[in-house]
Amino acid sequence: MAEVDSVECPPAEETDLALWVERARSGDEAAATALVDVLYPLVWRIARARRPMRMAEEDLAQDVFKKVFERLDHYSPRGGIPFSHWVARIATRTCLDALRAERRRPELRWADMAEDEAEWLQHLCSATEQPAPSPTSGKAARDMLHKLLSMLPPDDRMVLQLLDLEERSVKDIAALLGWSASLVKVRAFRARLRLKQIVNKLKLERPDELDG
Repeated sequence: MAEVDSVECPPAEETDLALWVERARSGDEAAATALVDVLYPLVWRIARARRPMRMAEEDLAQDVFKKVFERLDHYSPRGGIPFSHWVARIATRTCLDALRAERRRPELRWADMAEDEAEWLQHLCSATEQPAPSPTSGKAARDMLHKLLSMLPPDDRMVLQLLDLEERSVKDIAALLGWSASLVKVRAFRARLRLKQIVNKLKLERPDELDG
């Protein structure tokens, strides 16, 4: 299930947002505050789902709104893009910039995993169709996937986050990231290959007693 509400469901009527945008462009602080209040839940959800692990949602949300108001004069409703969609694009690309700015990616070792995570990953590596052994495997699977994604390069992590965790279409991802649809597909293919390499490496670290 998607972790971020679809931007196709705007937080307020787009006509109201358009009026506030025009007033905010003229220096109306009350209109600017209204835009932040209405759009904050959308921006916060995007920041929470797509942020670097070491960065707080609040800090990332502030960066997003700073960019939104710096670029407010660039938005035109005549372009056919609802304002909430435009903000979601800025938020997503701000998250990607933050991921790219991380100096190092976390490392994951088998010994560092919780028992249910290790059991779930062992099940994944076994390529069996049997149900995962742990009753909490659903949460373990989500936690493990987030950890695995955090080990990927930023662009790979973002495309799989949007495609597999948030279940967005290639068309939506291309619009959010400013990529072509073909680039989204190629990046996702390469990202999955890298993810498989990470899983295979972890598989080699399994203690012998779990191989039975």
